[in-house]
Amino acid sequence: MPELPEVETVKRTLQQLVVGKTIQEITVHWGKIIKRPDDVAEFCHLLIGQTIRGVERRAKFLKIILDNYVIVSHLRMEGRYGLHEKEEEIDKHTHVIFSFTDGTQLRYRDVRKFGTMHLFLKGEEDISLPLTQLGIEPFDEKFKPSTLKEVFKDSNRKVKVTLLDQTKLVGLGNIYVDEALYRSGIYPERVGKDLTEKEVKRLHKEIKATLQEAIDLGGSSVKSYVNGQGEMGMFQQQLFVYGRKGEPCKACGTAIEKIVVGGRGTHFCPKCQKK
Repeated sequence: MPELPEVETVKRTLQQLVVGKTIQEITVHWGKIIKRPDDVAEFCHLLIGQTIRGVERRAKFLKIILDNYVIVSHLRMEGRYGLHEKEEEIDKHTHVIFSFTDGTQLRYRDVRKFGTMHLFLKGEEDISLPLTQLGIEPFDEKFKPSTLKEVFKDSNRKVKVTLLDQTKLVGLGNIYVDEALYRSGIYPERVGKDLTEKEVKRLHKEIKATLQEAIDLGGSSVKSYVNGQGEMGMFQQQLFVYGRKGEPCKACGTAIEKIVVGGRGTHFCPKCQKK
């Protein structure tokens, strides 16, 4: 599933590609992607004539800002947006098409059909599900080491499980939790509330640094992720532990191990992240 760096990269490319374009027609081939309103025809009707004014990100969600409405879109496992000329062939995995007055089309493609779109009147998106259930952003100025310590407070959950909880801290998924924990020297099965103040400060720093480096490199194309221009991310070349089971740690040479934490495959270095 695309994490914060990948969604941020898609946001930035869509800002370049579609802002200022006016919707002439919408075609929906897989109606289950549209979660709000219930009537797909109404979704299409409300958006005709609307101009895209901006594209924002909240956690792993995209917010496509129009004149009067906001589309809240989640890519799930393999959703992707791309700008195409109207004459270009449409493949079988393209499920929603926004046709613009200039002859171009923003196409939403999703092999697994898990993606979602919610339509809200502008201003209602932040006070409605799914956005109201989200925790703090890692790049929010209010996110400090003390905030992270509060996230772990009064919980016996393992540190990795807590960091994956989007109601506490958003944007982190399997890749970046594993990487931030490695860079912090913290074993993923440690109980969060047992971390020392020094460890919390280091983890806070590495969460932000890891995500920023990933954004700068366009995200991680571990599986099928590409940005809005069809380009792969390059951060996967910088990974220390994720997906490197059996390979030597870049710092100490010890073989990277993989365990299951909270139902998720978890990579770590047994020497650099001692139990």
